[in-house]
Amino acid sequence: MEALVQTHNLTKCYGRHKAVNNVNLSVRKGEIYGLIGRNGAGKTTILRLISGLAKPTEGSLSLFGQNSRDSIYMQKKIGILIESPGVYPDMSARDNVKLKCLAIGISSSSYIEELLNNVGLAAVDKKKVKCFSVGMKQRLGIALALVGSPELVILDEPVNGLDPQGIAEIREIIVRLNEEKNTTFIISSHILGELSKIATCYGIIENGELKRQILKTELTEDLEEYFLSLTGRGNS
Repeated sequence: MEALVQTHNLTKCYGRHKAVNNVNLSVRKGEIYGLIGRNGAGKTTILRLISGLAKPTEGSLSLFGQNSRDSIYMQKKIGILIESPGVYPDMSARDNVKLKCLAIGISSSSYIEELLNNVGLAAVDKKKVKCFSVGMKQRLGIALALVGSPELVILDEPVNGLDPQGIAEIREIIVRLNEEKNTTFIISSHILGELSKIATCYGIIENGELKRQILKTELTEDLEEYFLSLTGRGNS
């Protein structure tokens, strides 16, 4: 199966601290890849490197079989939500999505409506984002990441701030896009129990290192106990 993301000895240093240390990671087309590890393990830094938001100190990576991440063509193929979503607080959810759509050449109002509906914001589409809860902002960030129907979507802790119903809805969106459009996802979390419901492959991060890469079909009870021990029993 085609590898959409491939890293080779990917390393990121901040001073003397190696936030990411010689990571060799492979994400295949059509996967929902779960990057699992404790808070501070290096998950977000890895996603920033893959997204082009940070430059590696050492090593290399390729996306869609290419080494360059700078072209407009490549940018259109990737949707990103890392840390806090970049939004205009004095604008409505609809206007934020519309602005992102116009930036890449999409002007269809029905397309915007579908995106807002998919993330459960259609009923509050005219409300200013500065009045949103944390969970609502997270939903908007996911909607923005999905603009343009990217082939690869990178989501950093996407269910943070959501209630159980909201978590289930976001999970359903991810699975549906993966099944219907073959969208590839890389999703980080410190909770194995949540990722286990959707991920098809796991990468286990500890102290900036990729300890193991494993398919969901290879997950055994012993390995699950090991993974839980790395993530604080899945409850942190």
